[in-house]
Amino acid sequence: KFEKSVHGKFLACVDCHADRTEIPHKEGMPKSKVDCGNCHSDQKAAYLTSVHGQEAQKGNLKAATCSSCHSKHEIQHVNTDESKLAIVQSCGKCHSENFRSYTDTYHGQVNTLGYTYTAKCFDCHASHTIQRVKDPASTVHPDNRLKTCQKCHTGATAGFVTFQPHANTHDFNRYPIMWIASKFMISLLAGVFAFFWLHSALWFYREYRDRKEGKSRPHVKAEAVPGKAPEKHYQRFALGWRIGHFCFALSVMLLVLTGMAVFYAETGWAKAIVDAFGGPRVTAYVHRVCAAVMLGIFFIHLVFVAIKLGKVWRTFNWLGPDSLVPNLRDLQGAIDMFKWFFGAGPRPVFDRWTYWEKFDYWAVFWGMGIIGGSGMMLAFPNVTASILPGWVFNIATLVHGEEAFLAAVFLFTVHFFNNHLRPDKYPPPDIVMFTGAVALEEFKREHALEYKRLVDSGQLEKYLVDAPSKPMTIGSRIVGIVLIACGLSLLVMVMIGFLGGIGVAH
Repeated sequence: KFEKSVHGKFLACVDCHADRTEIPHKEGMPKSKVDCGNCHSDQKAAYLTSVHGQEAQKGNLKAATCSSCHSKHEIQHVNTDESKLAIVQSCGKCHSENFRSYTDTYHGQVNTLGYTYTAKCFDCHASHTIQRVKDPASTVHPDNRLKTCQKCHTGATAGFVTFQPHANTHDFNRYPIMWIASKFMISLLAGVFAFFWLHSALWFYREYRDRKEGKSRPHVKAEAVPGKAPEKHYQRFALGWRIGHFCFALSVMLLVLTGMAVFYAETGWAKAIVDAFGGPRVTAYVHRVCAAVMLGIFFIHLVFVAIKLGKVWRTFNWLGPDSLVPNLRDLQGAIDMFKWFFGAGPRPVFDRWTYWEKFDYWAVFWGMGIIGGSGMMLAFPNVTASILPGWVFNIATLVHGEEAFLAAVFLFTVHFFNNHLRPDKYPPPDIVMFTGAVALEEFKREHALEYKRLVDSGQLEKYLVDAPSKPMTIGSRIVGIVLIACGLSLLVMVMIGFLGGIGVAH
């Protein structure tokens, strides 16, 4: 080990251990006293003025010495990444609580991934001259903190001073806002998953039982449609919506991949992904490009909807069947579904939009506000800190990760189940978002009230289209299967990170 160290290249053992002249060493010999200051006099002088040096001079055996940070026989040059990473780990051996909170920040996550360009313990606290935070000479004393931040964040404003780099979510007395935000997010995650996972499990059970027992799906008995109606499909989504959905799905999956690789930096797969992208900087760039695509699609959709509704807002039925605004019929539909789940009623029928489709739609608004808003704060820290206090970064980091976790797990479990993986959808995938059209018989079953309404009004014909071509159908199925496989793979990776994080926490 010594021969591979920086000292092994030009020093002999006796240069440090002058009192050890006998080889082999006798058993039971007292530890050799080594004075690193013989060679490193400047560093020793600085160390003796530090909180570590002062405690060591008082006889505190727990005080950090040279070997505590640099090791003994494995010392590497301090400018190497290996040495920088090792020193951070050494700090964590004594300052375990602060080390855990550090690894929850972007600085620490990048460091955990094996890269050293973000702030490390000694970048903020200094190394040989480290002082207690309350000491006016400390580089992280409130009076000096902004200058320290500006070493990396050149345009940092006064708001940076109130950022809490070691905040945690379990100490209410010290970090009440973080504690409250954490408990809110945990409650939100637990509530959403408890309801929708139960909903999915009961739905799967009821559809499976009905199919096994040969029960037919209840639906409105349609009158014969003239011509070749049986081969016709119903046009649900125009080309623009399908392109938007596809780009949105791709951007979200890449956001999950690049974001969760940093969020769960301690997992093996995370480092492999980040390395494959070319490092955290490239990963962050890809993440932000995908975020721009996602937000762009969302806002284009808002403009389109606003223009369309602006033309008919006086006559549009805001609580009618064509509206995505939730109403009491949606609540009744959910109640009727649970009655059907438990065999207490028939399977309910729905109009153009089901209650779970409306939830999917409006959940995006919540996600854009929370994930998008917090992401913008973190992407433009100087602007954020010029308007808001620095502790906002702590909240933004927390909710950005937790809400992204919620979105990813919900999409790849509940959303996938509702649209692709329930028994009535077998074999997956449902390709309506690729072709835009759904088989008329399936449309009758899934949206029976809309079908009846269109038949009664005589408007069904204008929505009927030819079935997608065979190449289009095959291609759509292949793309759908690939996307589902990617989503489920991401789900596995996220759950590995989540379960691993629970283990670390305990």
